[in-house]
Amino acid sequence: MHNVCRTLPESTERSIQFVVEADESTYDDAPMALDLSAIRREFATLHTNVSGAPVVYLDSAATALTPDSVWEDMRAFEKNARSNVHRGMHVLAERATDAYEAARDTVRTFVGAKHSQEIIFTKNTTEAINLVAHTFGETLEAGDTVLVSELEHHSAIVPWQQLAERKGIVVEWIGTDDNGNVRMDEYEQFLETRRVRLVMITAQSNVLGSRPPLKSMIQKAHTAGAVVLVDAAQFAAHHQVDVQAMDCDFLVFSGHKVYGPTGVGVLFGKRKLLEDMPPFLGGGSMIRTVTKEGFTPADIPQKFEAGTPPITQVIGLASAINWQAQFSWEEREAHERELLAHARKGLATIEGLTLLGTADASGCVSFTVDGVHPHDLTDVIGKQGICLRAGHHCAQPLHARLGVPATARLSVGIYNTTEDIDRCRERITNAVNLLRK
Repeated sequence: MHNVCRTLPESTERSIQFVVEADESTYDDAPMALDLSAIRREFATLHTNVSGAPVVYLDSAATALTPDSVWEDMRAFEKNARSNVHRGMHVLAERATDAYEAARDTVRTFVGAKHSQEIIFTKNTTEAINLVAHTFGETLEAGDTVLVSELEHHSAIVPWQQLAERKGIVVEWIGTDDNGNVRMDEYEQFLETRRVRLVMITAQSNVLGSRPPLKSMIQKAHTAGAVVLVDAAQFAAHHQVDVQAMDCDFLVFSGHKVYGPTGVGVLFGKRKLLEDMPPFLGGGSMIRTVTKEGFTPADIPQKFEAGTPPITQVIGLASAINWQAQFSWEEREAHERELLAHARKGLATIEGLTLLGTADASGCVSFTVDGVHPHDLTDVIGKQGICLRAGHHCAQPLHARLGVPATARLSVGIYNTTEDIDRCRERITNAVNLLRK
């Protein structure tokens, strides 16, 4: 299925019709039921054999697989319409620009933003967070506080530590309990006793799968005069994002975690905030005028998209979003809850294995095994085609809080089955027995 043309606005669809040859079918208004056999046929990687059996991919929290149709749409653009955007008057440049800006509107719909100008394309979540730290962060003064939770990925920690070194701001840590629940009493105390200007909070932990009470946290932050940046890198692949209902000020995610290509990320920002922030990078596309004396930046979103953007990747991201739109969030969430419940039940039968987090976690389950290092475990089963992740998952402060140096992580996607989980549990059991000898 080729989804870019099918879902673009009518005028744009006509202008780039040659880019992707759509088939005769169209999506019904009602989402399709999850047909796992059909879904799995769209992911060539799942049919790659390792040690005589198809690969079992349970590492979607690191990078989700991408449907073949997305690669086809990207290839069609590169083959038939490769050109730069916003810079040319010829037909290919106009069509590339139409496709690129239509993709921006697709992302706007995906996150529930009011305006397409509130969508900034970056190369990943990390760059999007750094953009905020280097622009909104410039409005902070020595002594201002940025709150960061113990759940955060390094990408949501280091930019604020760097800002503290540059400007003398204070980074304070919101604690968590053993299950990864944010300590709201500490959070509220910080808001009452510190000059908090920004709250950095993940929507879903990449280690525990825990989800902080975002709406309550955002409301409390706004009452205290702070803005909130939500890291939705893990959340966006598993639950519907609605930035207006959430009322967050900024939200970020990466294309490769929502079944799209690598090399593209998204920053949502409320329009007034983006308009008041200085540019992040300087160069082509982000200017209105340049003289020997200085420059005037372009309006948003171009102000934050210096240079040639990741055009093909942006089109791939839109294609991936449109591919997902054929399935309801309710069915996807129910499917993944079943997978994780099955995983926790099966893993709990392995002697010496300790599950982290709680049963209502989303996206992943992390664990340790007595006497077995996670790296050794995932190396052994990896050679047998079972793809898990091991280490600190770029969340060393959280692992320090949990009192473990590393964990093994099983994470799921729309394409996984209970049979995947069973094969994984069997191979883990065998590997643990082997490594304990």
